[in-house]
Amino acid sequence: MTQATLLQQILDYANRADPYPLYAELRRTPVTRQEGGVYAVSTYWEITGLLHDPRISSDARNRAPQAGAGPLPVVPQEETDLPPSFIGLDPPEHDRLRRLAMRPFGPPHTPRRVHDMRAELTRTVSGLIDAFQGRSEVDIVDDFAYPFPVTVICRLLGVPREDEARFHIWAEAVVAALDPDPVEGAPDRARAARRARSELGLYLAGLAEERRRAPGDDLLSAMTSGHGPEERLSPVEVVTTAVLLLIAGHETTVNLIANGVLTLLRHPEELKRLRDEPGLAVPLVEELLRYEPPVQLLPQRTAVADIDIAGTTIPRGAPIWLVVASGSRDPRRFADPDRFLPERPDNQHLGFGGGVHYCFGAPLARLEAQIALTELARRLGEPRLVEDPPPYRRNPVLRGPRHLRVAFDTLAR
Repeated sequence: MTQATLLQQILDYANRADPYPLYAELRRTPVTRQEGGVYAVSTYWEITGLLHDPRISSDARNRAPQAGAGPLPVVPQEETDLPPSFIGLDPPEHDRLRRLAMRPFGPPHTPRRVHDMRAELTRTVSGLIDAFQGRSEVDIVDDFAYPFPVTVICRLLGVPREDEARFHIWAEAVVAALDPDPVEGAPDRARAARRARSELGLYLAGLAEERRRAPGDDLLSAMTSGHGPEERLSPVEVVTTAVLLLIAGHETTVNLIANGVLTLLRHPEELKRLRDEPGLAVPLVEELLRYEPPVQLLPQRTAVADIDIAGTTIPRGAPIWLVVASGSRDPRRFADPDRFLPERPDNQHLGFGGGVHYCFGAPLARLEAQIALTELARRLGEPRLVEDPPPYRRNPVLRGPRHLRVAFDTLAR
């Protein structure tokens, strides 16, 4: 097997159910130049170093055309209707926007925001599980893992939950464009994503204007009110930030919960432990983030200077893919990395990335997964997989089951 074909095999949907043997093969050479000029980085220490390296840019405008874009379609900025959100920017622009977005969400200005949502999250989970009454089989994705974080992010951001059918279509188009596989209509996906992002932006701009006139206790209201002339998001920045939070606020958590249920049903002894020891949920979710992370690849990075790493020089302007799911199973960093060990010590996984782009919503995602998995373990009697492996989403970046059918005998109160 040649290094040039490994990344394409990882992108191939046929390997979506179990890409980990391919990651192990990729790690034999920590940094490899792939077709199209992409440099794939697959080992823990090298990925961690680059996540904190200021010579790595998240801004697609820094991509040198002559370096080659690789399989991932790069959309020129002038062709988009919205500028990038802070996740696609570098310091200092990134830092200012992220700081303003964080003010109403977490420390230091709103330190209890996520903590104080625990009771509401538990009620939402309980209501979704109550709806399983009278059934002997559910689709964990459609009936639980998707509606739970969507309900939460709508409440948090200030988006009407009844509008889900509208923004779901837009979100799916935006996420589909993250698929770096060039085989099936990448240019069409990119155009559809631009159109969807524009339409979603117009929708959220209307909501932001409503919140400006009549503020509530949601993030849109806080972002539109600002904190003085020097601490205010512009109207366009409010929209780009809201688009990011709405999509990222549920897409990855759906995968985290679905991957978690799948993993627990494949490890019934750990499912029983979680049922008997609810406190196990905290380290168990951390191990899930390492063992079956919802984000597998970070493909939108660019070298802004020549970088020497692991015996390879990545030239300035070259596209870089950080294969974080591979790094989290690197045996140089984690003992017995292919085993699911909920109480694994020193579990500094890459499930939320790292550096200045460390996942904005990590505290909320952790809490959502802890509550969701604990309640499912407690209430579903004799749960079992109907199909293993389940059908997966096509996207290799955001990897998780598209459907996860689970049968059960009883439903506890």
